[in-house]
Amino acid sequence: MFSKFIVLLFSSLLVLVSFCQCSSQQTPTVSQAQEPVKAMPIVMGAAQINSYLHILEGKKIGLVVNNTSLVQGTHLLDTLLLSGVDVVKIFAPEHGFRGNAENGAHIKDETDPATGISIISLHGKNKKPTAEQIKGLDILIFDMQDVGVRFYTYYCTMFYVMQAAAESHIAVMVLDRPNPNGHYVDGPVLDTISCRSFVGLLPIPIVHGLTLGEMAQMINGEGWLGKNKTCTLKVIPMLNYTHTTRYSLPIVPSPNLPNDQSIQLYPSVCLFEGTKFSLGRGTPFPFQVVGYPDTTFGKFTFTPVSIPGKSETPPLMNKKCYGIDLRNEAVNGFTMKYLLDMYQKDPNKSTFFISFFEKLIGNQKVRGMIERGDSEATIRASWATELSTYKTMRKKYLLYTDFE
Repeated sequence: MFSKFIVLLFSSLLVLVSFCQCSSQQTPTVSQAQEPVKAMPIVMGAAQINSYLHILEGKKIGLVVNNTSLVQGTHLLDTLLLSGVDVVKIFAPEHGFRGNAENGAHIKDETDPATGISIISLHGKNKKPTAEQIKGLDILIFDMQDVGVRFYTYYCTMFYVMQAAAESHIAVMVLDRPNPNGHYVDGPVLDTISCRSFVGLLPIPIVHGLTLGEMAQMINGEGWLGKNKTCTLKVIPMLNYTHTTRYSLPIVPSPNLPNDQSIQLYPSVCLFEGTKFSLGRGTPFPFQVVGYPDTTFGKFTFTPVSIPGKSETPPLMNKKCYGIDLRNEAVNGFTMKYLLDMYQKDPNKSTFFISFFEKLIGNQKVRGMIERGDSEATIRASWATELSTYKTMRKKYLLYTDFE
């Protein structure tokens, strides 16, 4: 009888404790439940100076930088000089050290008037640093804002810098920045045998889905620098960045990509650079319109003119073009629909393409498929296997949480 009483008492105590615990847990109010979680701000690799300053002490440094290489509003060059780093040379990519030279412009060597440091052009006499140009350096620091597309040349400059550094036994440090097109992967993988050029250097798709820090790791890991060549590489990754992060560039990365819309359209519409059409170079809205001097192509009109520093002699200069306005177009990734639509409308298809198209699309097949009248689905199927293989390879080099 006594034992039954003890069991009954113990059971009652358990119920009482359970009730008290449940009562103590507050039900969130509606405002609490719906309060959005604020994303932490992205911290650029360059901004984490305490993570790499000690590596630079006592070393002679070369910088591969442009106007986007900022640390909280101050150029990386000035930031490092104020920290006592011995920066002895600057290397400038396409568009120059200040980022104000137009597409493809020949950049000359010069001297930075503010510091007296020599600026060596990597888009002039040579795109790869010579052994003499990097002689005496200990570390080359690469810090530039990319847009994540194969024909955007900053990754090509990084490749040649890594290759030159590997040959001269100089270390490379990449200060990582976001990829505004880093939330997906798409397009044909470059055929490096028939279509390799400075607008397509590596076997990657049009939209590669990597930051330049990740790309540098892939270049090293896949042995693309050449037989038995490996670069001594240090990547300073970002904080609070993932491949689902949508990033709006605070600084124009080059003169003819003036806003987010142009950057998002760029993978798709840049293919028109391999045709007779204008992409709006020489207008206030480059890479956001497509047209040609023929009313067949649309009701929207624009006239390219010379704009110093952006487009000195744009395609179809001073000619009224008819076409499409994409400034308010919803962009959902890479597409060939604009290109295929304009081709179908063209009454003179034999003049539609120019030879540069193969370098942009990255193979010798797609042009023939378009001319044959194949659908976008059929054209996409032609590169599906290579793209799938690339996606698997890409996973090995990711530094950030992926989009899938």
